[in-house]
Amino acid sequence: MKADPNLYDYWPYAGRPKIEWPGGKKLAFWIAPNIEFYEFMPPSNPQRSPWPNAIPNVQQYSQRDFGNRVGHLRLMELLDRHNLRGSVSLNVALCDHHPEIIEDCVKRDWEFFSHGIYNTRYSYGLSPEQEQAVLDDSIKTVEKASGQRIRGYLAPALTHTEDTLDLIAENDFWYSCDLFQDDQPQPLKTKTGKLVSMPYSLEVNDVITYSVNGWDPDRYTDILKRHFDQLLLEGEKSGTVMCIPLHAYLVSQPNRLKVFEEALKHICSHQDDVWFATGKEIAEYFRNNYWDQSLADIKARGVVSGGTGFNHG
Repeated sequence: MKADPNLYDYWPYAGRPKIEWPGGKKLAFWIAPNIEFYEFMPPSNPQRSPWPNAIPNVQQYSQRDFGNRVGHLRLMELLDRHNLRGSVSLNVALCDHHPEIIEDCVKRDWEFFSHGIYNTRYSYGLSPEQEQAVLDDSIKTVEKASGQRIRGYLAPALTHTEDTLDLIAENDFWYSCDLFQDDQPQPLKTKTGKLVSMPYSLEVNDVITYSVNGWDPDRYTDILKRHFDQLLLEGEKSGTVMCIPLHAYLVSQPNRLKVFEEALKHICSHQDDVWFATGKEIAEYFRNNYWDQSLADIKARGVVSGGTGFNHG
């Protein structure tokens, strides 16, 4: 067992090259609706069960189906009211199961990035060839459905192999959402490409809030506001990133959505300081403007550890 996956260098927060987002903005804000498809009877994976309870799990299957039937539309209408675009974390099989949801996203000029094929088919145990097939399917399916070339990746159900980041870099993906080590983008240590670790979040993810911690909507909104305020304050010194990952089967429940909107109103009241962007736009800006500076700073601090992910050289 390796002590460290060596996916990125240790890079102390203080004293990094200053990031300024377009227009001199202090904080890049993006919002990531997870549009997912859970199979009722998925193929088994020896390393993880698709459902926490015994199969058939009618209750949890139907709970997640709420998002695709009711929740996404509610969330889209809410984001429309605040002129916010989503960056969709997409189980790409949804393009075939519910194309009308994809069409609604395309109409709104939302970005798509891959969240695997289904959220019930995990990466654990896949060979590089099998994982490449998942990427090929993701790229082709989303291009056919939307005309977009996807540039971001969030592994299905946050499951990985030692090859995942190298493969997405080889396939000209620009950013990964699978790491949670920072509040600023950071270069990842892949064999090829320029793959950015994009701040996503478990801390302000509605799955953690509602399904893990069991908090109420008011507490979630308060956490979002405080999270935003702190990142905006630190963004005066160097630009930060805040993402709100969402799942419509949770946040779009009737008793939760209106309270969640209060957080969006708070964030959107800081138009002068916040760059409202997509994940792809943030990754592209960082790659074009701060990639080389970041690597030079890591090298100058003497903290380069050598090798690439899962390979210490």
